[in-house]
Amino acid sequence: MTLKFARLGTAGNEQPAVIAQDADGTEKYFDLSPLTKDIDGVFLASDGFTRTRAALQSGELPEISAEGLRVGAPVARPGSVVAIGLNYTAHAAESGATPPEVPVVFLKPSNTISGPFDAAPIPPSSEKYDWEVELAIVIGKEASYLSSLDDAKACIAGYAVANDLSERDYQIPGAAGQWTKGKSLPASTPLGPWLVPAADVDANNLRLRTLVNGEARQDSNTSDMIFDPATIVHHLSQYMVLEPGDVIITGTPEGVALSGRFPYIQPGDVVELEIDGLGRQRQEYYRAQAGTVSAIPAHVSA
Repeated sequence: MTLKFARLGTAGNEQPAVIAQDADGTEKYFDLSPLTKDIDGVFLASDGFTRTRAALQSGELPEISAEGLRVGAPVARPGSVVAIGLNYTAHAAESGATPPEVPVVFLKPSNTISGPFDAAPIPPSSEKYDWEVELAIVIGKEASYLSSLDDAKACIAGYAVANDLSERDYQIPGAAGQWTKGKSLPASTPLGPWLVPAADVDANNLRLRTLVNGEARQDSNTSDMIFDPATIVHHLSQYMVLEPGDVIITGTPEGVALSGRFPYIQPGDVVELEIDGLGRQRQEYYRAQAGTVSAIPAHVSA
């Protein structure tokens, strides 16, 4: 039985759920509330995946219908969102950068996390808003000064799809660059739809794709990463404490608008991102209005 973890409901009121898929592909949704209030660091650190499987086998979790329910980010607001830049050689090349010899690390505010199907705001003054499909790591136990890659693997709870939306005019100009400005915008880290346990994922061989208005933009594989997930977690642990529930987004492959081959995101555009086995996102974009945070025009689906 394959398990996928999700959070369903209106923003701020999501309820934890697990999707159980049988060998024949049949999926059923179950309420996780008897085990946990949320899919968060506490749940992950307390062997939540194993307890869920046992509860399903014993019939402790009630089956539910997910029809009509919003899909939220599959992890409750993390303490940290850590990002890796330029982690695919071809993307570094299209960005005009030399492939790094050590991971390029930056942070995103945790309030950038949004649902995988939520309408997505383009900042009021943005002219160069860009997509980035990325494999997201979710941490399952504290990682600090890890001594081996095996130790790092043991700290990974699971994986999800992420979109690291980036405003290039805010990010790049200037001698030093301004990555924090370009990567911290509201709802700029759609996450999900599911969290899949690491034991069920070959994270080093996953196809990643992005479509914009139905046209292919990115099509690559995590096997092309410069630094794989275990290496990333081990490296980060030497410089910061990673806590259960933290999210690491691991870099994007080639095919972004920054390459000059494609136009940047415009109001009305639909961006779809998917990773094998981890699901598919879809965001419709609208122009945010000055002085507002999340007002969505009536014609844009939430």
